[in-house]
Amino acid sequence: MARPSKLRVAVSDPGQWLSERERAQVLAPKLRALADETRLTLILLIAQRPRTVKELQEATGLSQTLVSHHLAPLREQELVEAIPKGRSNQYVMCCSALAEPLRMFASLAAMDPETVAACLQPGAPAPAAEG
Repeated sequence: MARPSKLRVAVSDPGQWLSERERAQVLAPKLRALADETRLTLILLIAQRPRTVKELQEATGLSQTLVSHHLAPLREQELVEAIPKGRSNQYVMCCSALAEPLRMFASLAAMDPETVAACLQPGAPAPAAEG
């Protein structure tokens, strides 16, 4: 499978964005939920396919209590959703909740042509800071 040679980012109108402070307030709790290595591992497993707590236990070696403890902030931030299936719940990704922070970061990078050019070239030095 050939990899695309260019990064394509859909950028919304910056005038319609929230203020920097409001964006930070929206992003911070989601990023905090994802910042834990165990929770990130759970997200990566659930991204592959929906999983039950038991399946997550088996994949990670964690106890049921610990898996449930780590799923709670992911549910609170609407990054995963519990869907009743038989006598247990299956956890699925909430792609739109995860996509919005990524879209915000991609849009920030796309605002500056130098940053976009650097992102497209692996190993390229970061743009020089102004000051």
